[in-house]
Amino acid sequence: MAGALVALLLTLLAPTALAAPPDARNIAWLDRITFGADSATLAQYRKLGREGFLQAQLHPGDPALPPAVTTQLASLDAERLTLNDIATQLREQRAKLRALDKGDPQRRALAKAWRKRGHALADQAAQAELLRAIASPAQLREQMTVFWLNHFSVFQRKRQVGWFVADYTNRVIRPHALGSFRDLVMATLTSPAMLQYLDNANNARGHYNENYARELMELHTLGVHAGYTQQDVQALMHILSGLTLDLRPRERARRFGARGPQRINALVAFYPRRHDASPQVFLGHTFAGDDMSEIRRAVDLIVAQPACARFISTELARYFVADTPSPALIDRMSRTFQRTHGDIAAVLHTLFTAPELDAQLGRKFKDPMQFVISAVRLSADGREVVNAEPLVKALRTLGEPLYGRLTPDGWPLQATSWNSSGQMSDRFRLARALGSGRMPLFDPGAKRAPVGTAPPDIAASMLYRESLAPRLRDATRQALAQARNRVEWNTLLLASPDFNFR
Repeated sequence: MAGALVALLLTLLAPTALAAPPDARNIAWLDRITFGADSATLAQYRKLGREGFLQAQLHPGDPALPPAVTTQLASLDAERLTLNDIATQLREQRAKLRALDKGDPQRRALAKAWRKRGHALADQAAQAELLRAIASPAQLREQMTVFWLNHFSVFQRKRQVGWFVADYTNRVIRPHALGSFRDLVMATLTSPAMLQYLDNANNARGHYNENYARELMELHTLGVHAGYTQQDVQALMHILSGLTLDLRPRERARRFGARGPQRINALVAFYPRRHDASPQVFLGHTFAGDDMSEIRRAVDLIVAQPACARFISTELARYFVADTPSPALIDRMSRTFQRTHGDIAAVLHTLFTAPELDAQLGRKFKDPMQFVISAVRLSADGREVVNAEPLVKALRTLGEPLYGRLTPDGWPLQATSWNSSGQMSDRFRLARALGSGRMPLFDPGAKRAPVGTAPPDIAASMLYRESLAPRLRDATRQALAQARNRVEWNTLLLASPDFNFR
């Protein structure tokens, strides 16, 4: 049965057939600004209206999470450990390893345990982000957190990066997700996760590494067609030299003498003696200096480029509006970016009030992250999801795990990367697990739902009647009418084209 249903679903995937009736357009708009509407979202929208809701999402403050979610987050080591704690533990581990001979089996066992611990912390960080994405009233901020985690992508399995991804999410990305793009770039640039992942930790005078300098311009800010040269990449590499991940502060302080480090945080420092202070010409400007001010000036120059405004606006429009966004929309977003000096919230206001967005409502195929979170928000609607372990595994199956992209380009944003028959089969299986109630989302650490757990009654919910029912196409209604039980009905709805587009 599953194979036939997947085949049916694939024939219905053409987005041009998904036009929503006019009275459902505000609901479809909510599905873009959030990870999918739930009852609380609809209530807030009815109270505030479109512009009021948008302003509340662009400037969310610090809304409380549900108590059970807060408690679960507090139980995760990845959430509790500060950067100082991580620095202490990594330095202790490093000292233990250095005290053992290279051929000592104990050394290998200790190194393996160290890596395993890092992977476990990264998995917890992924669980924490999923719990927030499902439950937080600040839905746009969580969407932007996921967007920037992908844009400034790091891979958890490279060296110690897994130890740092919770800090990267909570201290680097989320606080800047709706703020200044320049501040966001500086936060990523001085983060342990990025310094290690893209090798600037190894970029020192006489031992240069251009990896981060290249990706900072090509993937993070300007784009590959911005007109900069290889000479600019190398100049930026020299400017960035000396900014490093500092796991041996005492040893390095002795080695580099009186000109000690300019400490950024517990694990990151700028060492003037490791920095190449020779004059550099970068994007037509001369740089000469031996402190962090040179790096800040370079970032200011990059972010001020018209190419940066256009590149970031294009990526945002591709994520929220369409795979091939309108040039006119990108032009308006770029002007907002430049006028506000990279105010992310202002650029998003231009996007979410654009007629081009309204014209695309119901036509943007969900990536796996959007699909998983929206399916849980609909099927759980108001119940406090506290066990995200099954969802972390589901994202691996669907091919888009958090912190799991090996290359620094991030997961693709276009539908063609996610709408294959294999992907739809995997989504169908996940829809069935959620629709049957078998996924143990409400019991921390549980591997399976309790025996006798009833499937959610999505069809009877006010959320379904208000948000999805008015938008269903005849083909979907006919398929749902043939469902033999609640599990089958839930599965067909969650796997339907109507639900897979937003």
